[in-house]
Amino acid sequence: MSEYAQTAVEKGLVSCRLCGNVDLAGSNRCSRCGARRYSRTPRSIQKSLAWLIVAILLYIPANALPIMDTTQLGRSTTSTIIGGAVSLWEHGSYVIAAIIITASVLVPLAKIGSLAWLCLTVIQKRVCARKERSFLFHVTEIIGRWSMIDIFVVAVLVALVQLENIMSITPGPAALSFCGVVIATMFSAMSFDSRLIWDTQAKLEEGK
Repeated sequence: MSEYAQTAVEKGLVSCRLCGNVDLAGSNRCSRCGARRYSRTPRSIQKSLAWLIVAILLYIPANALPIMDTTQLGRSTTSTIIGGAVSLWEHGSYVIAAIIITASVLVPLAKIGSLAWLCLTVIQKRVCARKERSFLFHVTEIIGRWSMIDIFVVAVLVALVQLENIMSITPGPAALSFCGVVIATMFSAMSFDSRLIWDTQAKLEEGK
């Protein structure tokens, strides 16, 4: 049997996911904040995958449908996230275009891929890079919220650019889908219990 660092549950300890307090197992309530606590979140992987499927289903219309409808001098034009970024690139706004593509297209896609891979490794009980996987989860959890930058841009434009019959901007149907993608991936990350990564490794090593 190889050496490994014991997990808290193996030492009879349970941590509270709300306040971080670590206490002896035996009580279902945290002694500090009173929140309900579990040694491992029940049905964590199932919940995370369910939210992930919702995010994948919403990701397609979020990028295929128009996110913004611009009416200027009676002429209406629509633009998707990628189409708007391409237009900005063609007009020389390279930095803004790169930020929109990164935050609104690549980051959500990377987050979906990362969460899917983390769930898969836990389900398959893979013995690989637990520190790296744990780090990936925390990075994914932090950067996911910045995907909302495109919605913030549309919201600001809708609020500011309303010049009666001259020019007006309204959000397109993709805006709702895009918000759904960001919210679903955030809930997926929140549902995933990263402690399962370490449990899988410890149990497999113990069985050798």
